Amino acid sequence: MEFDIIRLSNGLRVLHLEDKSIMTAHCGFMINAGSRDERTDEHGLAHLIEHCLFKGTGRRKAYQILSRLDSVGGEINAYTTKEETCIYASVLKEHFQRAADLLVDITFHSTFPEKEIEKEQSIIIDEINSYKENPDEVLMDEFEERLFPGDALGRSILGTEASVKLLGKTDIKGFLGRHYTTDQIVFVCVGNVAKRSILHFCKQSLEQIPSSTSDRPERKKLGEAWFSDRKKEQVHQVHALIGCQTIGFDDDKRRAMILLNNVLGGPALNSRLNLNIRERHGYCYYIESNYTPYADAGIFQIYYGTDQRHQKKVERLIIKELKLLAKEPMKDRTLTIAQKQLLGQIALSQENRVSLMMAAGRSMLLFDRLDSFEEIKDDVMSITAEEVRQLAEDTFFNAPLSFLTYTPA
Repeated sequence: MEFDIIRLSNGLRVLHLEDKSIMTAHCGFMINAGSRDERTDEHGLAHLIEHCLFKGTGRRKAYQILSRLDSVGGEINAYTTKEETCIYASVLKEHFQRAADLLVDITFHSTFPEKEIEKEQSIIIDEINSYKENPDEVLMDEFEERLFPGDALGRSILGTEASVKLLGKTDIKGFLGRHYTTDQIVFVCVGNVAKRSILHFCKQSLEQIPSSTSDRPERKKLGEAWFSDRKKEQVHQVHALIGCQTIGFDDDKRRAMILLNNVLGGPALNSRLNLNIRERHGYCYYIESNYTPYADAGIFQIYYGTDQRHQKKVERLIIKELKLLAKEPMKDRTLTIAQKQLLGQIALSQENRVSLMMAAGRSMLLFDRLDSFEEIKDDVMSITAEEVRQLAEDTFFNAPLSFLTYTPA
């Protein structure tokens, strides 16, 4: 797919991927600001802002924002992660201008009415409480908090009930001033929209936004903590996490790490953990590994749920698989299968135009570029078995793994 990168004089970057084969347009603002950028007294603020962006601008009331795209069968949404916020929309191609104008309005001209802030605080507190009903979610939040003690990278995105209640309009304005700056924002469009339409939108709307630069201090993570803890909780089965800190987006081996995770316990049913522990032994209904990269660090985790009587057996089998990956390079055929599997997953993800939009915007934020599928393919196919083995050894055994387990009370 052909793409254009347009750099505006005010610092905004525009990424346009034209796809004439579809009837829709998917566009959004990717903002280099998330919960990691919150100060100690701002826990939950980035997520609160995401909620409140839809609650009124100088031109529109909340119901007008919500119905603007719904009335033409479109969708508008947003999400917050630890390092980014995304506000995006999907519409029929003929409504691109309507969607883009709305996104500009709520991203740069929201008014944040006090009553709406209070309402969203209540909604977020309900969201926090709903997460408490899911032990795997609570477990993951606690694991990351322990892995990065005292650092915003370890804090939950939602905040706590106490922290969210203390946030207000002054906090929102302060965060926006520090982080929603034109040098930290990318506008992305994927779909059946001609380049001339994008250039017109840039001239009429985006170029009118005043230039601004972020005064955010450099993101610096604290050292990794190690822990091993078993806790009695109100759960029906064991919920367990094994993991550690690992490489981030800034490391050239990140795609090898994705491949390693895929082989071990990624989304495919033929992962080693799934085949050995679930299919062969029947010890787990659900077991997976995850690699979550951040700008300068990453988290590797293995999660499983099992009956209490199987827990020690599962743990031993997991460590056995880790040792095999760290000790024995994969055979050529096994590596080739793993590479093709990863490329297939990437290709399928790019077929989902919303996922492609988000991934492309993130690439621009992190690297100020977008790799073509052919470039990604060359990179993945150049990964060697020894590189994967060494990465497994460095990740799993050159520093101690951490363990957090919830057992039935």
